[in-house]
Amino acid sequence: QVQLVESGGGLVQTGGSLRLSCAASGRSFSSYGMGWFRQAPGKEREFVAAISRTGRSLIYGESVKGRFTISRDNAKNSMYLQMNSLKPEDTAVYYCARATTIGVHTTLANYDYWGQGTQVTVSS
Repeated sequence: QVQLVESGGGLVQTGGSLRLSCAASGRSFSSYGMGWFRQAPGKEREFVAAISRTGRSLIYGESVKGRFTISRDNAKNSMYLQMNSLKPEDTAVYYCARATTIGVHTTLANYDYWGQGTQVTVSS
């Protein structure tokens, strides 16, 4: 069984930064791609960023490109999301997820394990 636990969320002012972490249990972490998604109240879950098994392939949602950076440390079974230049529209619950393959994916259907989420609130 795979468990994913997010941390690092909080309240930050516009223009500020946060670093989210995702800790994974189990020995299979390095065998799969990983991703970050977010969901704001009343909206559908939205793709944020994804990283391949090795970390060599990265992909970002258009709304966060140039501001967010995804990374992973397979030795620590962990994934990260560095968020800079935060905006009020970045306010959401952020989820980490494990992909079903080694590559990068932007759609929810390509992810089979999800964390419980961490709240990020950006004040204006």
